[in-house]
Amino acid sequence: MLKDKIEPFYNKNYKILMLIPIIALVISLLYLGYFYNQNGDFIHKDIGLSGGISATIYTDKTVNLEDLADKLSVNARKLADFATGKQLGLIIETDKTDSEVLQTSLEEYLQIKLTGDNYSVEQTSPSLGSSFYTELLIALLFSFIFMSIVVFIAFRSIAPSIAVVFAAFTDIVITLAIVDFIGMKISAAGIIGFLLVIGYSIDTDMLLTTRAIKRSEGTLFERMFSSVKTGLTMLGTTFTALTIGYLLTTSDVLKEIFIIIIIALIVDVFSTYFTNSGILKIWCDRKGIK
Repeated sequence: MLKDKIEPFYNKNYKILMLIPIIALVISLLYLGYFYNQNGDFIHKDIGLSGGISATIYTDKTVNLEDLADKLSVNARKLADFATGKQLGLIIETDKTDSEVLQTSLEEYLQIKLTGDNYSVEQTSPSLGSSFYTELLIALLFSFIFMSIVVFIAFRSIAPSIAVVFAAFTDIVITLAIVDFIGMKISAAGIIGFLLVIGYSIDTDMLLTTRAIKRSEGTLFERMFSSVKTGLTMLGTTFTALTIGYLLTTSDVLKEIFIIIIIALIVDVFSTYFTNSGILKIWCDRKGIK
């Protein structure tokens, strides 16, 4: 059986396996420190969080988005129908604050007259964007704190509770480092994505910890192995659904949320079944839990 082959390997190497996510976490923290030093923040913020102009142009005219972005110094992407993928227009984003200059530049480049019928503008001041960003970060912080409190109440044991919280922290930090590394800009939807990561990350950790310390049937490894099978099934179905959603959707908001959670799910496999399980094994061995 697969379990019989894995058990001797795991019992011999679990302390080494524990170090893999920890080393990845340290590297991620160092990178985030470097990133903050270079950019003055821990993320690439989009217009909604940093301030600027977001303009929507309703047209089916084919446009070279790279050329448009290069010549006008803006970010440009296609606005498409959710079901068919047909182009409905263009979305232009810039950190500039003069909407009239932007409109004139777009009219000259696209060779079309922009009016209230085919053109709309949303402008966010830097102060408003900064305030909104701060409030989202506070919401994320309090979500993490309250999650930690619930975990400590549920298990009433320091080491298992810290293991669960540490795994969630690892998922968030490594995912954030990866998102920064690939140059992804984060909007309010991205912050919501990280809120969802907290929920997804503790699912498998709570399952693993509950079966390891609150149940008595079978050996410790058998209980942990059972939780691994259940947890990987949960993660697998979620990963598949999100990947399909990411490939099929034309919504940038959904794509942003999906990719953040997909990255976090991959990270969670290692933080849960390498580090968290190792901490649990050491704690259970010391407590005589077999």
